[in-house]
Amino acid sequence: MEPKQIEEIMEVIKEFFPENTSIAISDTNEYIYYQPSKKVDLKIKPGDPIKEGSAAYKALTYGQKINSYIESDVFGVPYYGMSIPLIEEGETKGAITAIFPQKPSPFLTNYITVKIDDCWYPIKHNQVIYLETQLRKTFVKTMHREGYHRLNLSDLELFLAPDSFIRCHRSYIVNIDYIEEIQPDSHSTFLLIMKDGTRIPVSQRYASYFRRSLGF
Repeated sequence: MEPKQIEEIMEVIKEFFPENTSIAISDTNEYIYYQPSKKVDLKIKPGDPIKEGSAAYKALTYGQKINSYIESDVFGVPYYGMSIPLIEEGETKGAITAIFPQKPSPFLTNYITVKIDDCWYPIKHNQVIYLETQLRKTFVKTMHREGYHRLNLSDLELFLAPDSFIRCHRSYIVNIDYIEEIQPDSHSTFLLIMKDGTRIPVSQRYASYFRRSLGF
């Protein structure tokens, strides 16, 4: 990961997380950036290997966003981690992890702002049907409006509620509330029929996680 990419990610993160958040960025083997907070410090140094059992390790292993309480036997202090793999063109390149002293209460805005033509519109998260990767931006679809968010899908995934939104494909995140039907499909593992009529594939890579999350 290039230094400029790390700098851009950190600029985005500063807008969303409170000051008591430590941030770790890793490739698939070791940490490449760490910013501790006054509330919790895991004493990570760039070049340190990713420890088994850590939030970053779980995100990289499962290829999914992880929200997890991590016991003190991993880093010597307990913490609550939110980690998401960074995926480019279907390949996992690393992970970004937000580290809290305890499970955070909802502190992020419940709106996602999209650009339509030359204007911006705030949309409540619960109105979003699905999000799709398009031209290095994220296409956001609701029943009444559609537009683009400046973050890519993997970066934006970090800020979505895991009990409502689920990654089903490298190009799609769907709002579970808007799934009308789940069908078997010969071209992918499943096919989702959304309430607006959109047909979205569940790829083989995400099928097990998808089934486990929805309990079928």
